[in-house]
Amino acid sequence: MKITSLDRILLLLTGLLAAYQIAVGIDDLSTLPIVAYTIGFGVILVAGLLLFILGFDALDSPLVVIASTVIPLSLSLGLVWEQLVPWRTPYLVFTILGFLSIVVTRLIPLKKLLPVIVLAVVHGIAGMTIFLLPILSALSGRSAPGFALVGVGGALIGLGGLLLALLKAGKPLLSRLSILKLLPGLLLLMTFAFVFGFSAT
Repeated sequence: MKITSLDRILLLLTGLLAAYQIAVGIDDLSTLPIVAYTIGFGVILVAGLLLFILGFDALDSPLVVIASTVIPLSLSLGLVWEQLVPWRTPYLVFTILGFLSIVVTRLIPLKKLLPVIVLAVVHGIAGMTIFLLPILSALSGRSAPGFALVGVGGALIGLGGLLLALLKAGKPLLSRLSILKLLPGLLLLMTFAFVFGFSAT
């Protein structure tokens, strides 16, 4: 599918929002959350620019599944580090092992269900973490109500990540054409929710 002018505009806006978040939107945090959020938004920025320049052919790279895993893992790690102090070390271990398991199951050609299961588990846990933590934090009064938007971004990133990852794994939930039509708008909405949600903290 050829990328349209509207798609390019949406991707450009996504890149600008991610760049803004990296430049001025991450302040007054400890080192690990700053690194984690910078990595997450950095990957969003690079992914948006690659799609803008190369079109949807960039999605044919085998690195897409790995990159689509870095974003939720890094963002969820930053959130856990800030919100769930007792779970910092266990979640850091999960993040590292989850990423390595995705890399291994992508680099070694396995034809069974193991790569899909690993992908679903890692994306599922990271996505639910990004979805639930900000919403629960906002509802409990520990964060501003607007912080719940980060949870909305988490739902969108979980959806987009799974759609792309399962497409690459050969087990798509939707047709390739449908996913490509949704992707630019989904990326922009996700990034918008993250940027404005984090600004509310």
